Amino acid sequence: MGGRIIHQIAASDDLALSGALEREGFEELGKDAGSHAGCGEMGVALTSDSSALSGDVLVSFAIPEASVAHARLAAGKGMAAVVGTTGFSDVQREEISGLGDRIACVLAPNMSVGVNVSFRLIEEAARLLGDAYDIEVIETHHNQKIDAPSGTAVRMGEILCNVTGKKYPEDAVFHREGHTGVRPEGVIGMQTLRGGDVPGEHTVYYFGMGERVEITHRAGSRDNFAAGAVRAIRWVADKSPGIYGMDDVLGL
Repeated sequence: MGGRIIHQIAASDDLALSGALEREGFEELGKDAGSHAGCGEMGVALTSDSSALSGDVLVSFAIPEASVAHARLAAGKGMAAVVGTTGFSDVQREEISGLGDRIACVLAPNMSVGVNVSFRLIEEAARLLGDAYDIEVIETHHNQKIDAPSGTAVRMGEILCNVTGKKYPEDAVFHREGHTGVRPEGVIGMQTLRGGDVPGEHTVYYFGMGERVEITHRAGSRDNFAAGAVRAIRWVADKSPGIYGMDDVLGL
């Protein structure tokens, strides 16, 4: 994701890359970040020295432990933050949320404009269809993704439970095997597929008697996520401290 965001920054007229942080031991430390991303030199070297970073907004799509550290770093330097990491533990999410007293931070499991519009669509469909329809969420991602369900699917589960008067994850079913009996009423099914190079696909099914409704978002590449992150960068740069979502960025 970092490389795709660097591409978007390089193509913009109003943004500049001021630093590029990588893990210690990364084999290309010292290389120009733009060259590493494949968009030409930008005069910024990849570094593992966080003290050397400066700028207005820090962006992190790293593993959860690293993104928590990056959020702390942003708070220490008085920078706003955009965090698109998924798979946080409750403790990690609480720590980042606590930093909202000090910095403006956009924290979102998915920064795609289409996905965030889909959040609204699945909410409205669940409200209109009600308990007469069985709801299932199926998400598909590439074989290198390390958390399941995806952060986007988790957010969908939370939205669906909230609008139907349920609790997530208590009223969600994540696994079915063997003699399960009939489907319990009022649960939200959550299923995960992993394979190949799929950037991301999420479908919410509403199964009724004699019909079903499907709402699907398919990502063809990671560029749509990067474009959303760049919108978040522009939006959060001058905001007051607080934890924001992409619905705030997009005005949904």
